[in-house]
Amino acid sequence: MTTDQVTQPWRDPALPVAARVEALLAEMTLEEKVAQLGSRWVGKDKGATGAAGPEPEESHNVAPMEDEFAAGAALEDASRHGLGHLTRVYGSYPLSVAEGAAELVRQQRIVMASSRLGIPAIVHEECLTGFTAYGATVYPSATAWGATFDPELIERMAAAIGRDMAALGVHQGLSPVLDVVRDYRWGRVEETIGEDPYLVSRVGAAYVRGLQSAGVIATLKHFAGYSASRGARNHGPVPMGRRELLDVILPPFETAIREAGAGSVMNSYADIDGVPAGADPWLLTDLLRDEWGFTGTVVSDYWSVPFLASMHGVAADAGDAGALALAAGMDVELPDTIGYGDELTERVRRGAVPEELVDRAVRRLLTQKAALGLLDPTWTPEASVSGAAGLDLDSAANRDLARRLAERSVVLLDPGTALPLTAPARIAVVGPCADDARTFLGCYAFPNHVLPRYPGVDAGIALPTARQALTAEFGTSEIVYAAGCAVDGDDRSGIAAAVTAATSADVTLAFVGDLAGLFGKGTSGEGCDAADLRLPGVQADLLDALLATGKPVVVVVVSGRPYALGDVAGRAAGLVQAFMPGEEGGAAIAGVLSGRIQPSGKLPVQIPRTPGGQPGTYLLPRLGAEFTGTSNLDPTPLYAFGHGRSYTSFAVDGLRISAAEVPTDGEFTVTVRVTNTGERSGAEVVQLYLADPIAEVTRPVKQLTGFQRVELDPGAAADVVFTVHTDRAAFTGRRMRRIVEPGELRVLAGSSAGDLPCEGVVRLTGPVREAGADRRLVTPVEVRPTDS
Repeated sequence: MTTDQVTQPWRDPALPVAARVEALLAEMTLEEKVAQLGSRWVGKDKGATGAAGPEPEESHNVAPMEDEFAAGAALEDASRHGLGHLTRVYGSYPLSVAEGAAELVRQQRIVMASSRLGIPAIVHEECLTGFTAYGATVYPSATAWGATFDPELIERMAAAIGRDMAALGVHQGLSPVLDVVRDYRWGRVEETIGEDPYLVSRVGAAYVRGLQSAGVIATLKHFAGYSASRGARNHGPVPMGRRELLDVILPPFETAIREAGAGSVMNSYADIDGVPAGADPWLLTDLLRDEWGFTGTVVSDYWSVPFLASMHGVAADAGDAGALALAAGMDVELPDTIGYGDELTERVRRGAVPEELVDRAVRRLLTQKAALGLLDPTWTPEASVSGAAGLDLDSAANRDLARRLAERSVVLLDPGTALPLTAPARIAVVGPCADDARTFLGCYAFPNHVLPRYPGVDAGIALPTARQALTAEFGTSEIVYAAGCAVDGDDRSGIAAAVTAATSADVTLAFVGDLAGLFGKGTSGEGCDAADLRLPGVQADLLDALLATGKPVVVVVVSGRPYALGDVAGRAAGLVQAFMPGEEGGAAIAGVLSGRIQPSGKLPVQIPRTPGGQPGTYLLPRLGAEFTGTSNLDPTPLYAFGHGRSYTSFAVDGLRISAAEVPTDGEFTVTVRVTNTGERSGAEVVQLYLADPIAEVTRPVKQLTGFQRVELDPGAAADVVFTVHTDRAAFTGRRMRRIVEPGELRVLAGSSAGDLPCEGVVRLTGPVREAGADRRLVTPVEVRPTDS
């Protein structure tokens, strides 16, 4: 410890964090304060240390950038007054653990040496399907998390991700995505957990708890409304009213903050009714902080600050954009300093921007740096990466977690006549997703997100394909393979060979779906929106040709979004949905097909019947969710939200409600019995829905309010007890206040939104009650084993 460090109170760990922050803030010049609000993405526009640059034809970046954003200042210059964040040291280039750790130390040393105060930067990385780094485990996509209906397992996964990141000096992860699906055509559906706010809330909060248990700050995104863009176009305007925002979009964010203590929030790129989220003080300050009590940092989505000028047209230039964002409540600009640079300092000096706004944001950031230990005199860059020695980012333990998640996420839509398979003599494995393991990975998985810019570099992890997994699963069967067609494009020349393979086989396994990419480089992922819900390319033609053979065809859809399968369901010998199940996806799917694995996944999104005419998700009032005869377009899904079959059978019955009448500020219990009526052990997800038939505004036909995964042996039963507070029936009324109304409340329970055999009624009594910011967000559940 140097003499200077001894006399600097902000470096004294014995002092309260708030006192240390105030002491440092008082020491800082205006330039040093503003510098803490910025960031630097080193080498994104030129090769990084230890990595060869991409070939020119493969140089599309990991995000779209206008030319003015393509090159940043050298790190020494960018850090001359300090720096808030370092961007994606590991997540931009194929670096080994040792190379990445050395590069992080190098960058932190520059940041500390280039400025007077020597404050280290927070290091952030992407972690949506695992740590986005070369050689790191690729877990299933977020939609697959939702399909597990298993928050506890998601928490374990996130903790493992956090431990790997923390061992390499990473402080903040840009995950989870809490956008609630509103239009299946949006390319980023694969990054979402599902279409129901309660499912997203529970799984998202579990991810936050897991990641932050390892000391890594979770970042909730995208705040808010991003998933509801007009026409499902990425970054498109959101024509959403305040009521839908409050009741559908915002609850997962509120839950992750209030129930899990999330440390950071990232804004949405979109505007809602003309107001960009990054410049909305109601969203970023009034609601987030004043109502919900959030105390962490708000970070910008990449380039969303200058986008206020260049895309939204609500600011004249990047400097004005920075002033708008800061006033709204944006604390840190990512991934590079553009709006929060010298022009912001100049605006403060001439009185156009109050310095108090700068202090407000810097105080929040420094509080996190102090809590992370970055202000401690003993902190060093080398010590921060001490866990790198011998670290395996794709360890056996990680892969075991990835395997369990994949297995629980696969959804058996219909076993048909063929599933489970009983060792056929000859199996035809066809389709564009059959022999390309990249189709199992989301767009933020390193092999799909970064490696396309580095042709010739291997995946860095073992990625068995479906074809390889099936060969291992059915060791006594002869496997014949034909791709049939590509994921996208109009080349039908391979279909004939696929038909020949199918004709010669006892059963055909057709793997169709998506290949994730970025900004038109894939059929799913960021900037890869769909015009309709037909399978991409000529895959539908491939399936038609295979089904026309008259031989049994099991269709396996490996995708980031649900596709319309109405033309397939009645003809296929079995139907399986896998939402990008990650690096262990091949074995998981093969195990479900063989019956080795008992499927238990449930749909976090509906499967549409037809590719067009879909008004949205299940969470709609009657005129949107039901075929009423007022339109010729039938919105009834092929498979409902929450649907999923298994190789055993379950009965959900015996509904008991603790009270017929409950005051509007009370609670009641709902008990149902679930019984395994089949011959195999398995798991059922018992689902509880509420329906409000008469209200002052239109309400969804039904809405999930509780769920529980229950594992049972054959013949075994359990009582599932939900404790429902009347807050769970609250909604935003005409005066834009969340209320609980007296009147009838229908209680529905079963195994999906389309299979609810248990129904009862509770009457809420008393006055209309306003449900405030302290309302109950979670429905507690207890499982009580019982004699069947």
